[in-house]
Amino acid sequence: MFNGASNLAEGVDKTFVFIFIIAFIFIIGLTVFMIYTLVKYSRKKNQKAKQFRGSVKLEILWTVIPLVLVILMFYYGWVGFAPMRQVPDDAMRITAIGRMWEWEFDYGDGKLSSELVLPVNKPVRLDLVSEDVNHSLFIPAFRVKEDVVPGYDNYLWFTPYYIGDYEILCTEYCGLLHSSMVSKTKVVEEDKFEEWLANLEARGDIPDPPGLVLLKETGCLACHSDDGSRLVGPSFKGIYGMERIVVSDGEERTITIDDDYLRSSIIEPDRDLVKGYNKGLMQSYRKELNDDEIDQIIEYLSTFTPEGN
Repeated sequence: MFNGASNLAEGVDKTFVFIFIIAFIFIIGLTVFMIYTLVKYSRKKNQKAKQFRGSVKLEILWTVIPLVLVILMFYYGWVGFAPMRQVPDDAMRITAIGRMWEWEFDYGDGKLSSELVLPVNKPVRLDLVSEDVNHSLFIPAFRVKEDVVPGYDNYLWFTPYYIGDYEILCTEYCGLLHSSMVSKTKVVEEDKFEEWLANLEARGDIPDPPGLVLLKETGCLACHSDDGSRLVGPSFKGIYGMERIVVSDGEERTITIDDDYLRSSIIEPDRDLVKGYNKGLMQSYRKELNDDEIDQIIEYLSTFTPEGN
């Protein structure tokens, strides 16, 4: 009956099945009781209303039975939850990084992957790290889900039982493209995993440019894409040197995006607003960024030329 894709799935499934059975029995029982009451005490039968006093036995009964059921639900829940925090000593450790709006998995030695590739029948611990806002990593087939919170050390672990591809979702609303924050778990034979890991290019030790670091820290990439897709604000793709129509004091004019325009947009975002975008959505970063930091951002954005994209 219970045939989950990981070692933790059975405990979770048993808990849900138990709760479902209890709920099913109660919904059927209460429905039958209500129908019986409506039929037996129908006004059509001309029965006279009767006064009655409370029943101590009934009070005890409907207090004790729910109490017992809740304790049983807690017991099943605890039995399913306790193993989730007991990580085997030989578990392989991988860092799962959540950011708006993607998952990335760090295997160590600078080896990063956008997919979680694992060997079958081997325990794995995922250390959960967020680079921006709250996320929640959920792999439905394995019945594991944990919050990914900035500054909070959290983890989950499991042993995959079957070879195949499984969805990874984010179940904590994290912004505009929350529903697109998906990835995949690929469970393979151990020899195939070792071959894949050996061929995985190391790129995690390449530091981000200071301007990109600042864009991430200030949340700019939540509203501005770097691939041309439209978000809350204009995309950075090919932005430097591009001619754009802006609205200034209610009048339209064409400008070339350069250092001065980028600096003005960071300090006074509504002064020369790109046509087609709304005022008031971007705050001024005059107090959040000093002149040197603004220069670093402009230097980074200057690489986004039409020819370079």
